[in-house]
Amino acid sequence: MLTVALLKENKDLVISGLRKKFVAQPEQIVDQVLEADSRRRTLQFELDGILSESNQKAKQIGELMKSGQKEAAEKLRAETAASKETSKALQEQLQQAESEVQALLVKLPNLPHHSVPEGRSAEDNVVVLEKGEKPTLAADALPHWDLIKKYDIIDFELGNKITGAGFPVYKNKGARIQRALIQFFLDQAVEAGYMEVQVPIFVNEDSAYGTGQLPDKDGQMYYATEDNLYVIPTAEVPITNIYRDVILKSEDLPIKNVGYTPCFRREAGSWGADVRGLNRLHQFDKVEIVQIATPENSYEVLLEMRNHIQGLLEQLELPFRILHLCGGDMSFTSALTYDFEVYSAAQKKWLEVSSVSNFESYQANRLKLRYKAEGKTQLLHTLNGSALALPRILAALLENNQSPEGIMIPKVLHRYTGFDKI
Repeated sequence: MLTVALLKENKDLVISGLRKKFVAQPEQIVDQVLEADSRRRTLQFELDGILSESNQKAKQIGELMKSGQKEAAEKLRAETAASKETSKALQEQLQQAESEVQALLVKLPNLPHHSVPEGRSAEDNVVVLEKGEKPTLAADALPHWDLIKKYDIIDFELGNKITGAGFPVYKNKGARIQRALIQFFLDQAVEAGYMEVQVPIFVNEDSAYGTGQLPDKDGQMYYATEDNLYVIPTAEVPITNIYRDVILKSEDLPIKNVGYTPCFRREAGSWGADVRGLNRLHQFDKVEIVQIATPENSYEVLLEMRNHIQGLLEQLELPFRILHLCGGDMSFTSALTYDFEVYSAAQKKWLEVSSVSNFESYQANRLKLRYKAEGKTQLLHTLNGSALALPRILAALLENNQSPEGIMIPKVLHRYTGFDKI
């Protein structure tokens, strides 16, 4: 969340950043926040004055009573009672003004890093690296939604019967390769120094607010009404919230966590080739890496995380590219995001499989996640990345590695799957 101090001290910078993310009428929104804060400060000043005066009068009442001036003391007591009513009304107005400021601030997205490219949509993203050979498939090569039927490894119809569209059932070697990918991703992260955590897949409102899912993505999450709990869209939410309301020590930084969870997205149910098969699901598996770093180190950490994800794709022998997202295609909470896409040979298209982002202090401000340095308490920077999301990785592995003998499994997975082909 942006701060009032930032808006006051760097108004032009804030407006420019909001424009880059295509926020409508940023000048008016910033002015609204500053006007609401001005009212809040005026009310606070009035309230402080009345409370100070009441404290002085309370002392005077005590002195008058001691000296036997009962009438004068009673007169002051009546004035104090009137002041209490005034202060009570001011406190209510102050709480309302503070709520108004907060309600306006939470609707503002994070500001993009100065290096973020200008642009409105995915077409304006910048390719920073492309690596790996795109496979040439036979003329009769199949897309993954046909391959899974041919080899009986994923059943969408069964998932639809049990739950609904977008909830597949993995079976036979399909289930085993899912488990193999999860274990491979976790092992690689642990070897890279991440501490593995197993976290809940339901979170409360404070957690969803802390990482910025609320109020921005309220309608995109599954919600358990009676318990007021949200089903997680990504492990980022519970893992980052481990550190909500925490003051960390400098020597403990950076914090590195990894976790596997199923993830749930309500918005997945659209139509067309882009969402066919494994391309977009309501439920999918993902391994997430999360880091918490100091502001001066967070962009080095971002590159370290990017390199880690790149290493996973290289070991899986998948052709991939890395995109630097433009302002209009970035998430609400991100300051800078790199997307990873793998090439799907049968579909002849790039599929997004990971986003790695630096949120700078945006989430930390909501989470009250801080550290002490040189006697001062400061906000930290939070970062996360998919390492990796499974559905499109599996889609590309199935399509790119099909042959007359079957689907060949990348060598790095053999010790996890127990087989080298489907």
